[in-house]
Formats: sequence, C-alpha cells, structure tokens
Amino acid sequence: MSEPGAGAELPGWGADSRRRGEFFPPEDPRAAVPAGFLQELPSYRSVLRRRAAPEGSDERRGIALGTAAAERRGLQPKGEEREAVPLWELPVSIADKRRIRDSQQADVKYPSGWNQWKRASSKSWKKSLKGIKGLSSYLKLWRHDIHSIEGKFGTGIKAYFSFLRFLVQLNFLLFILMFSFVTLPTVISNYGIFNSSSADIFPDNTEPYCTVYTPTGNKGLVYFYTYLKDLLTGTGFLEVTVLFYGYYTIDAAWLSVLRYNVPLAYLLVTFAYLGLSLLWIIKRSVEGFKQNLVHAEDQFQSYCNKVFAGWDFCITDLNAARLKHQSLLYELQADLEEERLKQKIADRTMKEKLRIYTLRIFLNIIVIAVLLGCFYSIYRATVFSQENSSDVNSVSFQANLLVQYLPSIVITLVNFIAPQIFSFLIRFEDYSPAYEIRLTLMRCVFVRLANIGVLLFSLWSQIHCTTDRCKACGYNYELYPCWESAVGQEMYKLLIFDFIIIIAVTLFLDFPRKLLVTYCSWKPVQWCGLQEFGISDNVLEIIYGQTICWIGTFFSPLLPAIATIKYFVVFYIKKISLIHTRKPASRPTRASSSNFFFLVVLLIGLILALVPLGVSIAHIPSSKACGPFRSFDTSWAIVPHTVLGFPTGLQKVIYGIASEAFAVPFFIVVCLIMFYLIALAGAHKRVVEQLREQLVMESRDKLFLIEKIAEAQKDQ
Repeated sequence: MSEPGAGAELPGWGADSRRRGEFFPPEDPRAAVPAGFLQELPSYRSVLRRRAAPEGSDERRGIALGTAAAERRGLQPKGEEREAVPLWELPVSIADKRRIRDSQQADVKYPSGWNQWKRASSKSWKKSLKGIKGLSSYLKLWRHDIHSIEGKFGTGIKAYFSFLRFLVQLNFLLFILMFSFVTLPTVISNYGIFNSSSADIFPDNTEPYCTVYTPTGNKGLVYFYTYLKDLLTGTGFLEVTVLFYGYYTIDAAWLSVLRYNVPLAYLLVTFAYLGLSLLWIIKRSVEGFKQNLVHAEDQFQSYCNKVFAGWDFCITDLNAARLKHQSLLYELQADLEEERLKQKIADRTMKEKLRIYTLRIFLNIIVIAVLLGCFYSIYRATVFSQENSSDVNSVSFQANLLVQYLPSIVITLVNFIAPQIFSFLIRFEDYSPAYEIRLTLMRCVFVRLANIGVLLFSLWSQIHCTTDRCKACGYNYELYPCWESAVGQEMYKLLIFDFIIIIAVTLFLDFPRKLLVTYCSWKPVQWCGLQEFGISDNVLEIIYGQTICWIGTFFSPLLPAIATIKYFVVFYIKKISLIHTRKPASRPTRASSSNFFFLVVLLIGLILALVPLGVSIAHIPSSKACGPFRSFDTSWAIVPHTVLGFPTGLQKVIYGIASEAFAVPFFIVVCLIMFYLIALAGAHKRVVEQLREQLVMESRDKLFLIEKIAEAQKDQ
C-alpha cells in the first residue's frame, strides 16, 4: 500500500465497512488502517512531542495517557493486553466483538464448582444490596417533598431543604445517644428498677452550704400562666426534670454485679456526639471539596459552562424558569463586572490606591465599632437579666418574661440589624461582586456565632467568684447554686425564642405581605413585591440554632430532641412560605447553591461550640449541689479518677499515650500523612487536567479525520 500522500490512496469508506461502521482504505475493505496515516493524528504527534520532552516535565507526565489513547486507536500493537480491555471499549463492530468474546471464552478454562458458587453468591449478594439500597431511597425523609421543590424552584433551593433534612437526622441521632446512655439509666435508677448510688460529696473539700440546691419548682396552687412561663424559660417545674443537668445526680447504676458509671458515660457521650457530628460533616463535605478541586477552571471554561451547561433542567415552573434565566444573566454580568474591575485595579494610579485603601480602613473601623457595640449590648442585657430574673414575685408575668428573654431579644435584634449595616457599607469598598458577597456572608456568620460566645462569656463572668464566701465553692454559689442548669436554661431559651421568631415572621410578616401584594393595587406595595427566599440567610439561621444545640446538649441533655422537633416543623413552615408567600432570589449567590458552603459554615459553628464546652469541662469547677460531677473538682476529673482504677500496666500505657514522648511523634506522623494526601490531591488534579487535554485532542482527531475523508471523496 502506498503512502497516504496520494489522494486516491487515502482512507475511505468501503461498502462492507459502511454497513458495519468500520473505517478501511477504499481499495481493500478488510485491510488495516495504514500506520503512516494514523501517525498524522494530532494526538499521536502530541505523544511523540511529550516523549521528546525532558524527564519530569509536565508534557512527560502525559505519556501514559497518550500511549493508552494511541493503543485504543490502533496506533501501537497491544498483543495480549488487548484481552484486558473490556469489549465495549474496543472500536470494532458488533460482529467482531462477538468473535473476540467467543475466542476469549474458548481460551479460558471453566472454573471449579466452588468458584462458580462463589461467583454466583457474590452476584446475588450485590443484587440484593442494590435492591435494598433502592428500597431505602423510598424511605428517605421528605423524599417526595424535596423532589417537588427541586422541580419547581431548582437545585439551589432544594440544597437548603436537603441540608435541613440532614440537621433533623443529625439531631435525632444525638438525641438517641444522650437518651440511651445518660437519660434512660438515670430515670430507671430513680424509679428503683436498678440499684443505684448517688454522687458522694467530700466534706473535706467543700463547705456544707455549697451542697444545698433547692430548685424553684411550683408549689401549691399556681396560675396557669406560670406553667406557660416555665415552659418558655425552662424554670419552675421544668428545672427539676430530665431536661436539665441538675436532675442527673446518680453516680452509678448496678445491674447485678455490673456497675454503670453515669458520670463517665455523661462525659464520653458528650465527646461522642461532638465527634460524630464532626465526622458526619466531613463525610458530607468531602464530595463538595472534590468537586471544587476538580472543577478548578479558567474564565473561558466558566463562560462555556454557564452558556452551554448552566441551565437547570429540573425546573418546570414558568416563574422559576424566568428567575433561573435572570440568575444566569446575573452571573454572566457578574463575571464581566469582575473582569472590568480587574482591569480597573490594574490601571489604578498610586493616588487612587491610597484613596481606596484609606476608605476601606475607615469602613472596617466602623464595622468593628458596630460589632463591639453589639457585643456590649448582649453583655449588658445578659448581666441585667441574670441579676433581676430571680425576683419573680415582685414583678408581673409579662415583665418577668421580658427580663428573662432580654438576652435572646437583643441577640435577635443584633442578628437582624448588623447584616443590614454591613450590606450598606460594603457598597463603598469597591470589591468585585463575588468577593463582596463572600465578605458579607462571612461577616454575618461571625456576628451570629460570636453573639453566642459573648452570651456565654457574660454568663461565666457572673459565675466567676467575686466574694470570699463563694470562693469556698469555686463559683458564684449565691447566684447560681447549679450553674450548669442555668447555662442550659439560657441555651433552651435561645432555641425556643429562635423557633418563635421563625413562626412569627411567617405568620405576621410573610402572609400579610402576600395578601397586600395580591389584593392591593397601590404602586408602592406592588413595587415592594413579595419577599425573596434568601438561601444564605435561611442557612445561617438554622446553623445558628444548631450551634446553640451543640453547646447546650451538655447542660441540657434532651436539647437535641427539641432541636429535632423544631427543624421538623421548620421544614414545613419554610416549604409553605416558599410556595405561597415568597419567591426565589433573583440573584442567588454562587455560595448559597453549594452544599459545600453550608457544611463549611456548619463546621465553623461546631468548632465554636467546642471552645465553651472545653472550658466548661476542663476549667470551671463543677457544681457541688447538683449533677453527676459534684464529687469532682471539674467534669474532666472523672477521667483520671477512672484511670486510677485500671490495672497498673494499663495505667502506664494510658499515661504513655498522654505524654509528650508519644504526642510529638504522633504529630509528626499526622503531618506526614497530611502532606502525602495534599500531594495525592495535586496528582489527581494533574490527571484531571491531562484527561481534559486528551478530550480536546480526541476532538481534534475527529476534525482531522473528517477533513481527510472529505479530501479523499473530492479526489475520487
């Protein structure tokens, strides 16, 4: 066969090959593709160019991929390696695939009966698991509702409701942990089903008056609104129930000869629910992290993805489709605006740079002043509430309820006012639209989560001793006989008040606004329109509540049950509000449509919860009048006390693990593993880039072959 330079001898389509879809030279339909012609393919030349590149270069790394692609096209003989390639990947006709399959089956020896049984068992087991997995998908909570929301409003709002379902499942699991290992053994022991022993007080270390705790329960005939106040504040009859820390005074429960250590179980379950939350969040965020790592794209690819693959085909509602169209238009405008700002930043003079940096410094000083004012307001409200809420009889029911809820009210006002100020100030800082959104969101996250920290700091400043009498107890016994229950009541009030605000906004703001927009033709009302369903605001709202739950579970073990009920009801409230009273945001942020962003903010909330819990467990003296740790100086003291009861050899092993001699090598090994995983992630990213380049080369090969076919047909 002559070289492919002559037009008559170029590859074409034979009569038999057209029928089977194969590609052969026109003069011999059964002949092989000429190597000289295929070596002109762009992908093959790219492989040769990479082989000539220096060792270790970026082009050299793609040799394996290029060689595999060349072998699949027939550029290089594969020999026996062809058998390892699946039949569906071979570029041959169905008839040839059947012949190859028959030849492979003829060469393979039939396995023994045992191997056949194992293979059949493995297939049936996999089929059963697949069926169980398919059945479990139908048992998912709110499966139909979330699919309906996705169909009407797209995947961005669907991600919010899926995130809400995740929090319901997480809190229910936390409730199962606390109830099974802490609440249930204590309740059973108090009813006499198990033998139990109460926590002993060491009189040598504690003054007698520190061990006296008289909860303010309701006695005698009381008004009905007293029960309502107790239900909203956690005081009265609720203070002496399983809801709060002070109820758990059992030191050990005995089942025959087995001793169940309730204080140790209380502490270990606390570590367990925090660790479980951390692992579950990381597991769910890994997929989003991989997608962010793989989809690191340049600006041109971003434009192409928005234009050709940006539409959400799950949308069926006309209004939602119009909003999706507007959001895509907004994203393209935002990208163009970012490019314009990049060019503007590059063209700035020194005078303009000094002006904008000075303005940003001044505006950030204002932001810091706003934050300090918010924090001071929360501190003063908390101190005033704690000092005046104990006097119940001297004030009316409404005034006492207002005083007890004063910190929650101030925190809610701060969470509403501060983001409005930040959104107004950032307009003058001259940032890009994407960075402007991210900075505003992070400031709002900081405000919401830091407010909880300021509240706890205010409580601890009150718990701290200021007189010689309370120093004997280690904490402010006069104001807080059981300070753990007091902290639990504050977390309980925050959670309940947040739930009340969500319901009140829907009933008294969203529905009246919907009625006004529908039935009132006044132009200002029509100009305001319906309230948008801001995904970021709603996500920050439920993450704020979840952070409260994580902190308060140690002081109120059944708080996850309340959070589960709360989020369960919030799902339906938000669904009704979305369908009937609100509309999707016309300019959704990029971060709000990503589950990865939700989980990162949730992880920040979990880390914030670890700080006050760690201080409470390891630093603040435990109450001597209530709780399972009243025999110990701190809650953490139960751990060394338990270790002392172990055999001597086991004690040495535990002390060795806790020593610096073990911690330093362990830290080095963890660092090495981390660096290895970072390098592995970088290697995977390079492989993705090479695969993308390979796809581009394959498209060029197709164009090259089409051109050659067209030239051959013209010459014929």
